Amino acid sequence: MKKLACVLALTGAFLSADALAWGNDGHRAVGAIADKLLKGSNAEKQIAALLLPGESLEAIANWPDCVKGSYCGPQSPEMVDYVNANPKHGSYHYTDVPFQLEHYHEGGVGTFEEDIVQTLKQCIAVLQGKTDPALNPHKFTKRQALILLTHMTGDIHQPLHVGAAFVSKDAKFVVPKSHAEVDEVAIFDSRGGNNLLLDDQKITELSANLIPPGEAKPVKEGVPKALTKPFHSYWDSTTVDYAFRRIRTRTPAQFAEAAIAGKPAVKPNTGELATWPYQWADDALAVSKLAFTDVVPGKLVPQTGRKGETYYTFTLEVPANYPVPSSQIAKEQLIKGGYKLAEVLQAIYK
Repeated sequence: MKKLACVLALTGAFLSADALAWGNDGHRAVGAIADKLLKGSNAEKQIAALLLPGESLEAIANWPDCVKGSYCGPQSPEMVDYVNANPKHGSYHYTDVPFQLEHYHEGGVGTFEEDIVQTLKQCIAVLQGKTDPALNPHKFTKRQALILLTHMTGDIHQPLHVGAAFVSKDAKFVVPKSHAEVDEVAIFDSRGGNNLLLDDQKITELSANLIPPGEAKPVKEGVPKALTKPFHSYWDSTTVDYAFRRIRTRTPAQFAEAAIAGKPAVKPNTGELATWPYQWADDALAVSKLAFTDVVPGKLVPQTGRKGETYYTFTLEVPANYPVPSSQIAKEQLIKGGYKLAEVLQAIYK
């Protein structure tokens, strides 16, 4: 495929590696799909017992992101209690397995004790009513487990929340053999793709010729437009916007209706429920290979953080038609996330 070199001016704030996967609309779409698929089931009744009046899976889908700050509004007492009890809650949203690998292995490069696979496994055990403390080290309540399962099932289907890029000093994607090899001298951690920077204007220009137009976004006065977009941010939000626009939907509910009407073929999981998060991670690794197809890192650029620390970013090249395959992947993964959420809840409450 023809490639476009995105030569980048480096500016703007960087999101953390566990940034808002799928964004607000994407997570709500996953929840909305599951809500519709569970209508009339025993699972729907059991879920309702854990929800507050007026809540749904769609409504709670962004809760674990909202606890990270005030951008969803003031923190509720429930959120404050959760954050205080879970100081590492940001780590629950992702794992960083090199995207070139085929499988997630506990203890492997990029995995950690509180990563997304382990968090999902814990949530499933709690909702199953298992009481062994070893299965619930974070002491989640059933309501918390449901909220986290709803959100993290969406997260794990965002390919960059599982498949991670590690870059050598000569700007090549590599597979470190151990955590120690990622030394920020010979091998650099891209922080879930946040340190891989796209030229925002160029990617916008590409999409204008490939993606149906959307609603104009309001311009914030006094806030300069960022010249770059982290690759992770592109996958979190931009691909979702493109996916919605390509099927002419504006809301998560509309997306869910269109998704289910299309009767997608979603392969069911097999085996013990505790193994399902591993299966989802392996699937996400396969999809992450597609996300990185013909994507090439460029120049290494040292940056200075707010606290004076040095970190490194890389410019990025993507194919000229990248908005098309990436938005198609996002559409498929959002749908898959919704179906998998419904499937696991049906299995828990069968």
